[in-house]
Order: sequence, then structure tokens, then C-alpha cells
Amino acid sequence: MKLVRFLMKLSHETVTVELKNGSIVHGTITGVDVAMNTHLKAVKVILKNKEPIQLETLSIRGNNIRYFILPDSLPLETLLIDDAPKGRGRREGFPRGGGGARGGRGRGRGGRGGPRGGRGGRGRGRR
Repeated sequence: MKLVRFLMKLSHETVTVELKNGSIVHGTITGVDVAMNTHLKAVKVILKNKEPIQLETLSIRGNNIRYFILPDSLPLETLLIDDAPKGRGRREGFPRGGGGARGGRGRGRGGRGGPRGGRGGRGRGRR
């Protein structure tokens, strides 16, 4: 399971987040998206060497997060169970590159090989 998928399950949990700039944020998660952007409510922000600030809501861009401090009461065993459906595996009988008679990929440069295929745009040659 990806870390972000785990964090996305933490809605309504109260956590502490340390940011890369040294600030500490304490609040209740309202949501986490796939970019690890974290949205909190009832937030207390402690900027480095400053007085704490109370905020109603706060959104943190994912790349600014150093780590999460989770509550001890969090049931990690149940949250870490991977409940995402498995992707479709490779179908039998087809090579890795494509899908049988149609579809798949192109055939390299030139398309079908007709009058415009191959080395197009070279004129009629030397005279």
C-alpha cells in the first residue's frame, strides 16, 4: 500500500504534522489527496520561534510535509490492510507490447508503407 493511500484513510483523526520549515501543525484531518496535500480543521500552528496561532482550517501542500505524528490509539493493523482492487494483470496469449490483431502500437515510422510511407519528403531523387 502506498503511504498516501494510508494517509487518505485518516479523515477525522487528530494528528501533528511537522513541516520542512520547522513549523508544527496540530489539527484534525478533513482530507488528504493523492499529492499528499493535507486539509485540517481546528488547527493550532506553531511557527518556529513564534507564538501559537489558532486557525479554523488549514491546507498544507504535500511537498512541504516532513512527517506526521499519529495518535497512539490509531488502529494501524486495520488501516494498513490494502483494500484497493488489484489491477487487471497481463492477459494470457498476448505479447507484452500490445493487444492482438488490432490496437497495440504503431509500426514505427512511415505508417502503412504506401506512397507516403518510408522516407517521405525526399523529392524524386537526383537527375
